Amino acid sequence: MPTSTAELDDIESYYDTVPRASATAEDLGPFTVFVSQGSFPFYARPRLGVVGTISPDEVSRVRARQREIGVPEAFEWVSELQPDLAAAVRATGLAVYHLPLMLYRGGGAAAPPSDVKVRVIGAEDPALPQVQAAIGISFGFPGTAAGSAGERERDAAEQDMASAHQGTRDRIASGMLALVGAFAEIGAVGGGSHSPRGTVTEVTGVATLPAYRRRGIGAAVTALLVADAHGHGVRSCFLSAGSEQIARVYARAGFERIGTACVAGASD
Repeated sequence: MPTSTAELDDIESYYDTVPRASATAEDLGPFTVFVSQGSFPFYARPRLGVVGTISPDEVSRVRARQREIGVPEAFEWVSELQPDLAAAVRATGLAVYHLPLMLYRGGGAAAPPSDVKVRVIGAEDPALPQVQAAIGISFGFPGTAAGSAGERERDAAEQDMASAHQGTRDRIASGMLALVGAFAEIGAVGGGSHSPRGTVTEVTGVATLPAYRRRGIGAAVTALLVADAHGHGVRSCFLSAGSEQIARVYARAGFERIGTACVAGASD
């Protein structure tokens, strides 16, 4: 854990900045409600710089506003900066999930297997749709377990994702997104991305097709994402691991847990 909140404050500022590129921001009490202008749904977060206890009534007012404008009743925050918020959110009936918040510290094993190559995908790279499809299929099979899903499922998904590709190309061209793909003989088998804002970036979407898991591909993708970020002047690379098991994979890639990212929404 950090000895001060400086690193967490940098991350919190990043969290406040990123949605504003594709959402309107509405302040409501101690929260900012982000209303998406695209297909990706956003959430409410504590307003940047807000301190003190947030009450269940204040959470309920935000939920009412979210219902009114037709957006998901969802919240995200850093637990260490708002340690009492989980209880207030739960009191309104939402489920709260705690995810390891990790910061890159250096080191870690990163070499891909000999039959796999990883590379940065440019805005006009023809492999971009296949990389996105591989990532999308991989997230349909959560966790790190190997499985049978592979190129057949990827190729079918590629045809269904056509509308998402241009948006990704535009964000890469603008410098707001970097995409890495992992390739075996059969084409893309995984990938991941990071989204730099100033000197901070978040690593997201790192995934490997189940048929190619447990070979160090995700760690190699992550290593290249970090190297790309540092090569473009980023000094702080962080991520939220989907589980403690996945956090152990990132720890081997040089990430250290510094806190807890909280996500709240309707329970399944």
